[in-house]
Amino acid sequence: MSLSTRVIAAVGAVVVIGAGTVGASIAVASGKEAPSDHRVTLTVGTSSMEESPFCFNDGKPLTEDQQQECQDKASKALDEGKLPKSDVVSSDRIGVGVTPTVSDRGWWANTNGGGQASGGRFTLATAAKNTTYSGSVSASKALNASGKTLVTVVESDPKQPDAIYGVWYFELNTQDS
Repeated sequence: MSLSTRVIAAVGAVVVIGAGTVGASIAVASGKEAPSDHRVTLTVGTSSMEESPFCFNDGKPLTEDQQQECQDKASKALDEGKLPKSDVVSSDRIGVGVTPTVSDRGWWANTNGGGQASGGRFTLATAAKNTTYSGSVSASKALNASGKTLVTVVESDPKQPDAIYGVWYFELNTQDS
């Protein structure tokens, strides 16, 4: 007996839709929100982590007060070791990926590492729009000497750089190679 391609396609569609429904039901039942369309992935070496924004205002620009509050909250979280973190060695490569929703508006990313010539900052992505990946760079260029490097990712339209929509922070902990 031979099955037609239509039957096979229909069965495949039912399986995919059913799996998606079960996945969403599990997320809701466990008290977790469904996946956000504002997510950032930090890749370090062969590992990666995906996070929701540290600061977000439901798609509206953060006010100046909210931006300051966000920086203060991030500084405290960094001091307390509560930011998403990854170990890194200088031979690793670092990259940042964003969802298409973030990419459509625009974004940039940097670290508080890099040489004195760059003002103590290293750019991972500059005012990128319609680009979902920064590319990967050598960690040795992006890390700072303290052993703790802060990665900052900002959702912001390159034409309106003061309008910040979302901010993500990650901590990189330098390990001996």
